[in-house]
Amino acid sequence: MTDTRSGGGSGQADGKAADRVRRMNRADRREQILDAATRAFARSGFAATGLDDVAAEAAITRVLLYRHFDSKAALYRAVLDRACERLAEQVGTDGFGDEAIPALLEAAAADPDGFRLLFRHASREPEFRDLTDALAAASVDTTRRNLAGRLPEGPWAEWAARLIPALAVEAVIAWLDTGRPDPAAAAGRIRASIHGVIAAAAGAP
Repeated sequence: MTDTRSGGGSGQADGKAADRVRRMNRADRREQILDAATRAFARSGFAATGLDDVAAEAAITRVLLYRHFDSKAALYRAVLDRACERLAEQVGTDGFGDEAIPALLEAAAADPDGFRLLFRHASREPEFRDLTDALAAASVDTTRRNLAGRLPEGPWAEWAARLIPALAVEAVIAWLDTGRPDPAAAAGRIRASIHGVIAAAAGAP
């Protein structure tokens, strides 16, 4: 009798857990999976992370994971797409002024794993280079347009247009990797380095 009741209690607990899994609506479940995938991919990389790892991170079954994403590549691209969307929401798509650097830092601090995946890891994966190449090209184009009135056309202006976005991103990643020191002063330090590039391109001593 005791064993029967105990088994029944365990079954009821399992049923309640399953009910909680089922109760989450599709949109919320998708976000939960993307959050877990972002953490898992950032921790171990694309190649070394399997769907079982993501399912374990999300505390769901692989079957449930497959209801939302039919492959690891589709899931990884969805993670990158969401990171891009979040970045655009916080920084904008045409930002270059002094306010863009604090916004970039805030975006990175809000989603450090997504930021690293987008700017550090994805560029190493040939399957996803189209996304990272497009993002880099858009950043260079934005910088080029904003420098048009500040630097004369020529190779040094193009040098600055290519260097500044890379410098800003690497500076933010280095800031994350070193524990986010002096958050109130970080934007000013990064901004000073960018102004240094502009001054060098202009030929200033």
